[in-house]
Amino acid sequence: MSAKEEMAEKQGRVNDLLERGGYDAMLIATLANFAWFTCGGDAHVNTAEETGVGTLLVRRNHKTLITNNVERARLLEEELADQGFEEEISLWVEDALAPAVARIAPGEKIVSDVVLPGATACPEDIARLRWSLTPEEVERYRALGANVGKSLGEACLQVRPGMSEHEAAAEVAAHHMRRGVAPIVVLVAADERILKYRHPIPTDNEIERTVMLVVCGRRHGLICSATRLVSFGPLTDELRKRHDAVARVDAAFIAATRIGARIGDVFRAGLDAYAAEGYPDEWQLHHQGGPCGYAARDYRATADIDDVVEPNQAFAWNPSITGTKSEDTIIATPDGPEVISASPDFPTIEAAGGDQSFQRADILVR
Repeated sequence: MSAKEEMAEKQGRVNDLLERGGYDAMLIATLANFAWFTCGGDAHVNTAEETGVGTLLVRRNHKTLITNNVERARLLEEELADQGFEEEISLWVEDALAPAVARIAPGEKIVSDVVLPGATACPEDIARLRWSLTPEEVERYRALGANVGKSLGEACLQVRPGMSEHEAAAEVAAHHMRRGVAPIVVLVAADERILKYRHPIPTDNEIERTVMLVVCGRRHGLICSATRLVSFGPLTDELRKRHDAVARVDAAFIAATRIGARIGDVFRAGLDAYAAEGYPDEWQLHHQGGPCGYAARDYRATADIDDVVEPNQAFAWNPSITGTKSEDTIIATPDGPEVISASPDFPTIEAAGGDQSFQRADILVR
């Protein structure tokens, strides 16, 4: 599929939603949806913001970029080149979104991914448009996954005892940035902090024996998540047992992630694996992941969710058993689930999940 065909496919999905809701146009303001519709365009300046410096108003037959004079050139030249966008440009001191929309779409019925006066906010319905990845998106995602897996693996070779968690996080960030991947989440825990916290932001705590590195890396709007652990010296019997178990739980989640499968049933397969491994309550201590793509998680999976796995939908499951964790990003392809973020030359475990087995990341012993 060419870039022109990819955009036509996305325009078709937008048009379908417009028809179903009786809308005239769709307003796209979030970074995730901007990147999706523009085939990887990047409207961010501040990574902490959910919305970007450009907004799109998409009608059935034409589309408009709304931005200010500061951002116009970069967006049109580097992010939206040859995509056929009209322009609504304001001086930077007069770039409020609502007046701009009112000027170019007076009286129109608009559906939006953000709250805006006069528009109908339907962020969940718009997010669904991006869940089934196009062939071009799958290729971009595979390339991103390969870079994330390699970058995280390299960072694992650079960390060492005596290094602070902040210094370890710097290694993770640097290896990703060198490959054009923005590390929008970097978590690091050493030793006792691995046992205490499921979301350990880095601190000055120094690494002694074991460290866990976690990253969510973004490029072209797509986000890839992965976790790796390093041990300086042989694993304890207890850690060996727990990591083998969590790898099998992860394999159960992955094996169940088949096109057409109910998300609640995939989640239940993971919980059954926790129980079979002798850790029936560990799932309660951390969310287990869920669908991803242009968000780190589109939502957190639970047993009550009736959505089904769509063709070429991405997922990141992250089961954890106190002291260890297993996480990679996968795509539910017609040929079965595909792990896209493996780390080359990293030790692996062959973990059975249902009637399948998968290579899961082991703990690197140095």
